[in-house]
Amino acid sequence: MSEKNREETRSARERLQQERDEQNVSEKRRRTLIVSAAVVGALGLAAVIGLIAANAGEDEEVDVARPAAAPSGANGKDDLAIPVGAPDAPSTLTVWEDFRCPACAQFENTFRSTINKLEKAGKLKVEYHLVTLIDNNMGGSGSLNAANAAACAQDVGEFAPYHDVLFKNQPPETEDTYARNSRLLDLAGRVDGLERAPGFRQCVEGGLHNAWVNKSAAAFRAGRFSGTPTVLLNGEPVFPKKGNEEITPANLQKWVAAADKGKKPGTVSPSAPRSAPADSTPSA
Repeated sequence: MSEKNREETRSARERLQQERDEQNVSEKRRRTLIVSAAVVGALGLAAVIGLIAANAGEDEEVDVARPAAAPSGANGKDDLAIPVGAPDAPSTLTVWEDFRCPACAQFENTFRSTINKLEKAGKLKVEYHLVTLIDNNMGGSGSLNAANAAACAQDVGEFAPYHDVLFKNQPPETEDTYARNSRLLDLAGRVDGLERAPGFRQCVEGGLHNAWVNKSAAAFRAGRFSGTPTVLLNGEPVFPKKGNEEITPANLQKWVAAADKGKKPGTVSPSAPRSAPADSTPSA
């Protein structure tokens, strides 16, 4: 190969290498721009999310500040507890729960028969506090709407059975099925006479107790509880354990028996009276 050809070949290689180097630089710049844009976008999204969260908190505070219509028979501080069982039972189980919370459903479905047994024996009364933790964490309104519907059931003396139906039929946590009042009314049909009880449908659809539910949720946050369910026996945390003992149906009965030792059982009273169901058939 002549010297001239060698020079031409070398020049061609150098030009090719230069073009590759320029392409690499260009590609690096492009990637840098993409990453920078993604970071800016993420920061912008975080700012938007933060603004939404802040606004949601402000809206909730405003709602809490409105007159809160407590359901019939609610008691405790600010009338935020719905009582079940004999009022003079020697022990009190305080339960903070969310109708969209899977752990709450697990607790209720596991301990329901034990708690009912203790209630009927006059050994234990339960005070339920309803919160909206899942709505706040995942969005939606199922926690709020279901809690309002349960409070509406309390107004007509059917809180306990309707409460149980809601937990037995709880949808997956990611599905906000309880945001639909039609679903809540459909499940009310599984409690004898509830769906047609005077005022119940209007209470559910009108969100009569929404402000009360939000007030209860605010009390939960103020209490700095770790999550739902929060379960206290005579003020002492017992879920998921009491001291070093895990909560089980047998242990719950043992703990109540120890707390009630030497005390008279409460007088079991009937549920709050409920008006007779309306004659008209509810609309679909």
